Parts: sequence; structure tokens; C-alpha cells
Amino acid sequence: MRSLFENLYPDEEMASAYGIPYEAFYERGYRGIIYDIDNTLVPHGAPADERAVALFQRLHDLGFRTVFLSNNKKPRVEPFAKATDSLYLCKAGKPKKQGYRQAMRMLGTDPQATLFVGDQIFTDIWGAKRCGIHCILTKPIHPKEEIQIVLKRRLEAVVLFCYHRRMKRRRKETSQEWR
Repeated sequence: MRSLFENLYPDEEMASAYGIPYEAFYERGYRGIIYDIDNTLVPHGAPADERAVALFQRLHDLGFRTVFLSNNKKPRVEPFAKATDSLYLCKAGKPKKQGYRQAMRMLGTDPQATLFVGDQIFTDIWGAKRCGIHCILTKPIHPKEEIQIVLKRRLEAVVLFCYHRRMKRRRKETSQEWR
């Protein structure tokens, strides 16, 4: 039976955008990555730091194209994109599909060759899932967030509880099949 929240579940969950095995994704045919910025790569409002710049250099060296998809305005997104040599879309209206589709056009990819990395279920993950993009949910980098995000995090906790329960059940079923 399908869960009420299934359209909100990430395809994968990682502790950090910095720990994703990007080489493995490249080998599987992924060529473009769409990123959220705030609390995915740096704390809210922070500029691109050395770690972010190094990550994007590594990604570009591997052959990935990258784009930031943000609901923030140009003064926030453009400097981050320039520092990491990435494309960007600001005021994207996540989780609406059009921003994700435009990002893929900018990357020259389709959903099968695109990853999405973000920290919020109701904007980042839901939008990517609706477009058929493989999405990776990361833990927020910093606990300090705007009040509207804090309220959404409480709802996200319910979704994640159901997601983790489902994943545990699947692991148990898979291990029983191997016996």
C-alpha cells in the first residue's frame, strides 16, 4: 500500500552534500546536479566557503555541470554561483516544476541524468520528485533557521518518521529474502 507521504520521500538521504559519492553517480550516467544553497551547502545567508568552492571544482573536474535553484533573490544567489563557477536560477518558486525543468535545460540534461541535492522536503525534494529527478535529502547544516522553515521542519519530521519506518521495513524484507 502506498503511503500518503510517498511523493515527499527522497530517493536517498545523506548527512551532508559534501559526503555524497559523486564519482559513483557519474559512473551511473548522471551529468548535471541541481543544488539548493542555504543550509544544504552553507548556513543561511553565508557566502561560498573554501569547502564549497573545492566541492564544485571537484564536481566540474569529474565532468558534472551544476546549477543552483533557489527561492532567494539574485543578490544572494549570484555571488554564490560566481564563486563556485555554477549556473543559477533565483526566485525559482520551488516546488513548482518549471524551475526544475529550466534548470535541466540550462544543464543540458533530462531527469535520468540529473541529481537534485537539498535539505527541505516540502520545497526541494517534492519539486524534484514531481519532475522525476533523483533527489538526495541532506541534513540541515545549521540549526538556526527562519520561523517559517522551523514550522515546516516539524511537519517534515512526520514525513521522515514514515520514510525511515518504510526503509527499515524494506531492509528487513530484503534481508529475509537473502536467507
